[in-house]
Amino acid sequence: MGSKAKRRNAALSRRSRKAGLPPGTLVHIGEARAEAVHIAYLDYDEQRFQEKQGVSIEECLPFRDTATTTWINIDGIDDIPIIEKIGKAYDLHPLILEDIVTAGQRPKFDNYEKYAYIVLKMLSYSYTSNGIESEQISIVFGTHFVISFQEKVGDIFDPIRDRIRLAKGKVRKMAADYLAYSLIDAIVDSYFGILEKTGERIEDLEDELIENPTEDTLRKIHTLKREMMSLRRSIWPLRELISAMQRDESSLICSQTRVYLRDVHDHTIQVIDTIESFRDMVAGMLEIYLSSISNRMNAIMKVLTIIATIFIPLTFVAGIYGMNFPNMPEIGWRWGYPAVLLLMLTIVVVMLVYFRRKKWL
Repeated sequence: MGSKAKRRNAALSRRSRKAGLPPGTLVHIGEARAEAVHIAYLDYDEQRFQEKQGVSIEECLPFRDTATTTWINIDGIDDIPIIEKIGKAYDLHPLILEDIVTAGQRPKFDNYEKYAYIVLKMLSYSYTSNGIESEQISIVFGTHFVISFQEKVGDIFDPIRDRIRLAKGKVRKMAADYLAYSLIDAIVDSYFGILEKTGERIEDLEDELIENPTEDTLRKIHTLKREMMSLRRSIWPLRELISAMQRDESSLICSQTRVYLRDVHDHTIQVIDTIESFRDMVAGMLEIYLSSISNRMNAIMKVLTIIATIFIPLTFVAGIYGMNFPNMPEIGWRWGYPAVLLLMLTIVVVMLVYFRRKKWL
């Protein structure tokens, strides 16, 4: 069983532990982590900025009542007490907390009037496994705060942090909804890098498929096919998510941010179209592989058939002169043996010339 299948079965096994529990019960479902939960915050407005890494939840709570915009990033969703503390401090609904600690959620957008909840998939290419890895990102944003929850340390948000630190762009001038948009935009933009790498893998596989298809080629095709299905499940709902944010009429998302959301929506459509093209290409590669194997088998059978056809008359001649009847005049002839060999050689040459003219060779 492959590593992905094992992880999937392990996730299903952990999910089964929630059977029968009341809604909103916090049970972590996902890969276990050895590292401690890491919390960092950035608090800013147009004039001021402060940042701190490796803080406790208690150090983040004073920013609840300020007019500045606060971004709290939590790496690790397996520490239930920390999730409960942040949920209690910002009055988050128990169902949101349950979704946060449950990896494998479908991308979605939920509006709870005072705040909104977003689930996304952050993808990365692993050179170790030579495949795509997925991580769930949960974002809760209100009027003056954004809280992001990640499964592990490491993300693609450093350019956003740099813009906040250096007061570049509009992020310091806009509200929390623009920061939430920026996080979504960074995730969507990262998909293009994943698709570029996937496109290179498809091109290499096409060359291998044409030159020398093997069983390993078939395995790579099936791996790509599963990855395309996984990408589609991770990204296709994103179009619906962004559309829901654009249509949302609450005061959490201002009209200026909706303009930028339209741009992200266009990027999402491009990503989805590319994925669909890749799926068609991978499906076509599977058909090409089967056709190549069939053509190779036909070529082998063709050669064997020609060889067998050539030996049929030779076997006939050899069979006649192998009967050893006493009244066969050629048996006593001095040149009988070389004459029979010459006859057999002539038969072979004539048949080869005939096959060539028929374009069977």
